[in-house]
Amino acid sequence: MSRVRLDAVLIQAVIAGALSFSHLHDLAEAAGQDGWKAWAYPISVDLLLVAAWRRMRTHADNRAAWYWFVIALAASLGANIATAGLLDLNDVPAWLRILVAGWPALAFLGGTLLAHTPPTPEPATPDAAPLTTPEPEPVPDVTVERAPEPAPELPPASVPAPASVSAPAVAVPPALLDHARKIADTHHATTGTRIDLATLRARLGVPAPLADVINTQLA
Repeated sequence: MSRVRLDAVLIQAVIAGALSFSHLHDLAEAAGQDGWKAWAYPISVDLLLVAAWRRMRTHADNRAAWYWFVIALAASLGANIATAGLLDLNDVPAWLRILVAGWPALAFLGGTLLAHTPPTPEPATPDAAPLTTPEPEPVPDVTVERAPEPAPELPPASVPAPASVSAPAVAVPPALLDHARKIADTHHATTGTRIDLATLRARLGVPAPLADVINTQLA
């Protein structure tokens, strides 16, 4: 069986609560609240003080909790000071009797507001933020021009002996001619114009005579 360890703070709280309870009872009884009513006043003040303190601990930025905590603390401190010899308990002034008589309604209002006041919403964290699907941005019309394909390696071709003084005929391999036709078709589909000799020669990477022959065959 575990033993109850005495704590200095706990003992001090019990002593302070008992003294404050007694002072509130004496003040209420002196203000004309006799019998069980005088014992109910300390309970009302302490309950309002505890309720306001718990709401402050849960939501530190709750101003209503701070207001009612100050009101309950002022009632408790006022009773402690008033019963310390500064007030004649046999001749309580009228204003104090009014305050004591009106305290139950004030405590009920404060307890109701503390119990039914919605908590202050906390700022949303990035994890709790709702996921929204971004609207797709319009895609601008972009004309993409294909990069030139590398020219296939040409097999070594034998150069025929010149038959006459005119320029020798150049034989175009079928693979090179097909490749040139693809390049020309792509250029025409992209730009809308027929490919010129200089562009065809640059794309194929062939000498000018061979490019001229290929261009003639593509016409």
